[in-house]
Amino acid sequence: QVQLVESGGGLVQAGGSLRLSCEASIRTFNTYTMGWFRQAPGKEREFVAAIHWIGSITSYGDSVKGRFTISRDNAKNTIDLQMNSLKPEDTAVYYCAARYSGVLSSELTEYNYWGQGTQVTVTS
Repeated sequence: QVQLVESGGGLVQAGGSLRLSCEASIRTFNTYTMGWFRQAPGKEREFVAAIHWIGSITSYGDSVKGRFTISRDNAKNTIDLQMNSLKPEDTAVYYCAARYSGVLSSELTEYNYWGQGTQVTVTS
């Protein structure tokens, strides 16, 4: 049974920073591509970032490039999302996702497992 548990969400002012974490109960974590997605009220879930199991290969959505950084620790079965220069439009529920593949993807339908999400609210 694969479980993904996000943490680190909260309320922050525009221009501030937050760090999200996701702990995965996956025995072979280092064979999974991991990703972050987000969903704002009334909008579709969108791709934020993904990281290959190697860790040095990453991909970002256009709206977060240069502000967000995804990382992983295969020894701890965790991934993080460092979010800097936050904007009100970053407000959303952020989801951790796992894909049993060595290919990065921004398509949510290609991810096999999802966490419950953590709320991030950025005030102006």
